[in-house]
Formats: sequence, structure tokens, C-alpha cells
Amino acid sequence: MADLFQTTDSDSTSYSAKDIEVLEGLEPVRRRPGMYIGGTDERALHHLVAELLDNAMDEAVAGHASRIEIELSGEDKITVRDNGRGIPVDAHPKYKDLSALEVILTTLHSGAKFTDKAYQTSGGLHGVGLSVVNALAGSLTVEVARDRQLWRQSYSAGKPQGKLESLGSVQNRRGTSITFVPDSTIFGTELHFSPGRLYRMARSKAYLHRGVEIRWSCEASLLGEHDKTPHQESLHFPGGLNDFLASIIDDRQTVVATPFSGESKFPNDAGKVEWAITWPSIPDEGFISSYCNTVPTPDGGSHEQGFRLALNKAIKSYGELISNKKATNITAEDILGGASLLLSVFIKNPQFQGQTKERLASPDAARLVEATVKDHFDHWLSGDPERAGKLLEHLIERAEERQRRRQEREQNRKTATNRRSRLPGKLSDCARNKAEDTEIFLVEGDSAGGSAKQARNRDTQAVLPLRGKILNVASATTEKLKGNQEISDIIQALGCGTRGQFDLEKLRYERVIIMTDADVDGAHIASLLITFFFREMRGLIDAGCLYIAQPPLYRLTQGDKSIYAHDEEDRERLTREVFNNKGKVEVSRFKGLGEMPPAQLRETTMAPGKRSLLRVVVHPRDEYEGPENDVREAEERVEHLMGKKPELRFAFIQEHARFIDSEALDV
Repeated sequence: MADLFQTTDSDSTSYSAKDIEVLEGLEPVRRRPGMYIGGTDERALHHLVAELLDNAMDEAVAGHASRIEIELSGEDKITVRDNGRGIPVDAHPKYKDLSALEVILTTLHSGAKFTDKAYQTSGGLHGVGLSVVNALAGSLTVEVARDRQLWRQSYSAGKPQGKLESLGSVQNRRGTSITFVPDSTIFGTELHFSPGRLYRMARSKAYLHRGVEIRWSCEASLLGEHDKTPHQESLHFPGGLNDFLASIIDDRQTVVATPFSGESKFPNDAGKVEWAITWPSIPDEGFISSYCNTVPTPDGGSHEQGFRLALNKAIKSYGELISNKKATNITAEDILGGASLLLSVFIKNPQFQGQTKERLASPDAARLVEATVKDHFDHWLSGDPERAGKLLEHLIERAEERQRRRQEREQNRKTATNRRSRLPGKLSDCARNKAEDTEIFLVEGDSAGGSAKQARNRDTQAVLPLRGKILNVASATTEKLKGNQEISDIIQALGCGTRGQFDLEKLRYERVIIMTDADVDGAHIASLLITFFFREMRGLIDAGCLYIAQPPLYRLTQGDKSIYAHDEEDRERLTREVFNNKGKVEVSRFKGLGEMPPAQLRETTMAPGKRSLLRVVVHPRDEYEGPENDVREAEERVEHLMGKKPELRFAFIQEHARFIDSEALDV
């Protein structure tokens, strides 16, 4: 056993106490901003403003502020003001030489939200929001009006540029005002705040708390010629989420004339819930947007789970009450699958997944929401039998359609042997008849296909080789699309149809995996396939069934040790971290998947548990706008990059060419 822990002299000298680095203050944030705000992209940049707005909203929700101002001016300068209590400026008990204000701005995990003494509910929980904004700001100035005195302190890159100074007495003013400019050394010089995105963020917050007025203003020169974002606007919505839903639905037809909406407190002062839901006549127009303590939760969580259970139980109870046996077949997915839902909860000490709080994980939220909403939905249904009848009929139709699709799928599986005679000849199908736990690899070329067929698990993995680059469906005519053999093979192999005939229940595999060479040509083929699925089988992406395999580009060998690197950057990192940049490392570059031995292809790219897969999603660019906005932006991007107008691609290349590292190009 002792031999396992022996080291050579070279090992001990290459890793010692001097290699242990201790980051203090706000340096961890500046070194690894992705840990705190999810990256340094456009979404992360706007998350800085969300942190400040969340703090101001916490004051409003606690009843201490009634007005919030957000102002965007030139050079990406943002100001967020509130008329709340103001951040304390007296000396902190633990740091006698520092004000509480400076402690909050310069110390991670400091704040008043770890207990419920200052805030019953809040969006900021970890004590890192304001300090993170300060760390990533090129300049930040905070002013506090408290006890009729005005105080000011300035910072740069998280460090105070002087002591907290008193500006004397002030009348008719209270609260906190923070003005900052993002640090260009962190975010670069090409990213800028979007007036439209900030306006939607402010509007969303105003809808989420009826007692607050948010005053939005933006320097007129920052608005484009066709930008519909207002220059100034006062945002106040006494109707809350009901007003929000009405603004989104607009003049679209719905199954019931009035939405199910309401607001209710949880027992024992545990918080409250507000909701507004309706059912569009066209289910594809539905969406779900949820919030916790005014923070968007685009990945849902326990509050959504509780809402689903509440509506499902209430619908079944109502069906039993009126002796409609068909209601027992309705599921939560039938109810919410095509609905338009806005859901907001305020709870104490919520648990989120990740610092950016995209999913609520508090188990109590499900129980509280379910119990509260079910009672209200029971009354809503029984209070208007005609309205309840229309909704019940709609949901029964959805349930019957779901069951019909499932039966067809089961029948299709039962006759899988007969159908396989109609499948593409190049397809090597898996042995399992059910779709669960199965996957199909769309592979570039017959050579790679042959290697993949030997590397696969024959029980659960199918392989369909494709000949070269498939047709670009974004610029092809309908006739070309119908006559293309590669596209026809994909459609036949998947069995779920396209466009209006697409039926996810008929999909023959649980996962569809694009597997191409790790080079420029492979990336191009992958982009063509993604374009095909986005245009012709978008439901595949919406359901999370489309993936991209991540084959390695390099094999690194030193002695009897071999590891694999996905790209040049990964190769350099592994050489540095695994081999310590010492000794000769043999580097082999794979020219293509077809040249990889089946055992290596299985180990690196195809075997579950060892491989890496990227799921293809329509990434939400703006959590304060409905999901339909994400699809619209994706459609525009596909049209620009893959459509029939080359001038749009040329303009994109011109705009982004400066970001390309010419030395890293794989040509």
C-alpha cells in the first residue's frame, strides 16, 4: 500500500507550497467571473444590472421603497437608484476601521440577507451580488442618503479610491444610488448594454411587484433608428402578472375568455405566490415564465412543480365532481404543455442552483404552491361551469391526442421488424425495439461510419453514415429538399416526420447525435445538420433530443500514459497540467473519425459515461422576454448565416472578423 504514495524527486520539486495561490478580497471574481455571473458574454454583462435591480427590488418588496430608477447613459454608464433605507454607513462591528458600506462592496458573502431580520424575502442570498458588480466595474460610485445625511464613495476594479466622505445634510432624499461602468479588461470593448434588454428587465420587475414604480430612462442617442424602446417611461402595474399576461397574449385567441390568475399568502408568513395562466387556441404559442423573489428562473424548479400538481389534482377532482371519467386521463403535461403561464413566488431562504439562480431547488416551495393554488383553482373551476367545461374539453382532447400518439408509437414498435425493410439501407439499426435509452449517430462519411459501427453498442446505438455535406435547407428549394437522398435517409431513419407532420411520439430514438470530424469541415457539416433540424424538426430541439458528439482532435502520449485533447487550447492545457510541460510529449492529430481505431472512438466519443455531448438548445438571450422571443432571434440568425442572401453573411463576417485569432484557424 505504501508504494502507492511514493513520489520521485522530480515530482516533489514540481509541486510545492509555493504553487498554492491564495486569492484574497475580490480577486477571485476578477480571475474567474464565470463562477459568479456565468461568463463574460452579453448575458453576463446584463446580469450585473440585474444584481443591482434585485437589491433595489428587495427594498421595495420589504416595504421600504416605492420607487426605483434605472438610467442608461453614454459609455455604458448605468445608474440604479431607490428610495429605500440606504446601505448602512456606520462602522462595522467586525471591521472597526471600515464602514458597513465598504465591507459590503469589498467582501464576498457579506450582507443582510443571511437571516430574516432585515428582509423577510429577498432575491440576493449569497452576499456576493453588489461586491461582484464592484469587482467587475471599471468605475463605481455609490451614494447613500440616510438619516438626512448624504455619503459617497468611489471604487475602481473593486478597490476604494478614497474614504467614505460625507457630503453634508440633505432633505427629501433617502436610499441608495449606484453608478458603474463595466470593466473593459473583463468584458472587452465590443460588448455594450442593450437599451431594449434593460427596459424589458425593468418592465418585468415592475410587473412582479405591484407596489413599486420603476422609472426608466435612456440617453436618446443610444436608441437606434428602428428601436422601439422608449426614451423614458414610468412603469407601474397595479394588476401585476395579470397585466403582464394580457400584454403578452395581446389579441391572440384563447380557449377560455378570462385567465386563471390570483395572488395568495402562504400559511405562517412563509411568503406568497402570484400566478396568471391562460390556454392559447394554438398550443404552439404557449410559454412558461417563472420567478422567485423577482429573480427569473428560466429552468423552472420546485415552484413550477407545485403549480403543475395543483392544477392536475384540481382538474381531476372537478372531472370527478361532474362525473366526467375522461378527466382521469389528463396529466400535468396536458394542462401546461400548451399553456401560457406566469408564476411568481416570494419565499424565505430560497435554494437556487448556481449563483445566477436559474432554477429553484427549495422543496418547501412545491408543497406551499400546490396547497395554495389548488384551492383557488378549485373555486375558479366551480365558479363558472361553462368556462370550466370549455377548458376540460380542451384538456381531454389533448390527453386523447397524447394517448393516440403513444398507441401509434407502441404499434410502430411492435411492427419494427416489418418497418425495418423500409429503413435506409446504410442505417445500422440498434437491436432494442423501444426508444428509451437508444440513440442514433449521424456520422460524416462511410469510413467514419464503418469505424462507428464497430465501436457502437449494438443493443442501444444505431449509426447512419452521411455522404459529405448535406443540403443547406435554409437556401434550398422545396423540390431540391424532397429529392435529396441524405435528407430522405435521415427522415426515414428517425420516423417522426417534418414540419406540420412532426410527431415526437414517433421518434425511434431517445437521442439524435451529430458526430463529425473535429475540424472546420466537420463543424460546417454539423451546422448544416443543425439548420436542417431547426427548420424541419424543431420539436426535436425543443424536447432536448439533439446532441453534438465531441471527438478529440489530438492524442497526447508520454511513456505509457495517453490522454485526448478536443482542440488546440485543450492540448496546451493538458500538456501544462497533466505533463507539467516536462519531458517529450508525442502529439498525434486525428485526420478524421475514420482513422480512429474503433476502440478509441468508443472510449473517447461514443461510450456513455466516458464521452462528452453538447445538447443543442435555443439559448435564452433574454430571460425577461417570453421564450417565443428566443426562437425569433434564432430564426433571424439562421436566416442571416444560412439563408439565400449572401450579403447578410458577408455583413456578419465583416462585423465579427476582428474577433478571429488567425493563428488558431484550422484551415
